Amino acid sequence: MASSLSALSGAPVLAHVDRGGFIESVHRGVAVITTPDGGVDLEVGDASAPCFPRSSNKPMQTLAMLRSGLQLDDPRLVALASASHSGEEFHLAGVRTILTGAGLGETDLQNTPDLPYDEQARNDWLREGHGPTSITQNCSGKHAGMLATCIANGWDITTYRDPQHPLQQAMADTIGDLAHEQIAAVATDGCGAPVMAISLIGLARAFGAIAAARPDTHEATVRDAIRSHPEYLGGTRRDVTALIQGVDGLIAKDGAEAVYAVGLSDGRGLAVKIADGGQRARPVVMAELLRRAGVTGPAVDQLGTAEVLGHGEPVGAITAVIP
Repeated sequence: MASSLSALSGAPVLAHVDRGGFIESVHRGVAVITTPDGGVDLEVGDASAPCFPRSSNKPMQTLAMLRSGLQLDDPRLVALASASHSGEEFHLAGVRTILTGAGLGETDLQNTPDLPYDEQARNDWLREGHGPTSITQNCSGKHAGMLATCIANGWDITTYRDPQHPLQQAMADTIGDLAHEQIAAVATDGCGAPVMAISLIGLARAFGAIAAARPDTHEATVRDAIRSHPEYLGGTRRDVTALIQGVDGLIAKDGAEAVYAVGLSDGRGLAVKIADGGQRARPVVMAELLRRAGVTGPAVDQLGTAEVLGHGEPVGAITAVIP
């Protein structure tokens, strides 16, 4: 707790919010680039302090499911198990397919009911007369995958969210394995499942390992699913989807409280945590971190573009200022 608090409260400024040439606000944060062998190439702030990666942990959690015997023959479903999906119709259909394949239904999901994440999907859902449900909540793909993993192993499905459940223990082992460090803390994520803390260095290291995984490994299965079907990982209108589509060999996962993790095909990893949890600075800082890693192009430029509006017109921008 102390190291995490000091790392965030003392974090350097990573982004300026400019309105008409006047710096209106700033965002502090921590950022890191790791090398293919897991070392640190660039560190801004204390990236060794633990944090909750939130949904950026999901590709590692899917890896744990596959290591535990989950079989999803369709790579779209593997990406969906790793997703914070937008709640579009194809996402919901995929979740139902995972559940049906395990002999389960929507009532077995224990993630917190919510409306679709995507504004258009949410409006369509409400227009049809629906309210918050577990399947439309953005973590339902992960929860469906967790339930299917329990069925594959004969584990109790009513307690799958318990940190002591064999499923959650397998996830802790896998996250620790890829991060090359022990889990620092466990709490309850927004969806009701356990969230496990590792350092930002460990998070970047894990993503680099998945992105550069050897063929015919479970890590490669996760990577290839994310690369081939990023719309299932995020949605048709999400920045994480556009980034994966726009940079060859890259995988990425966004997370709540302004976390962003990226893995590159050469084994390097990048991770960002904005200290105040504000999402608006997250993509801008990640775009600049990618440029520092030598990754450029239209997708990176698009990720790093964030206008500040006044009366509906651009009057400034959010700009990364990584030291």
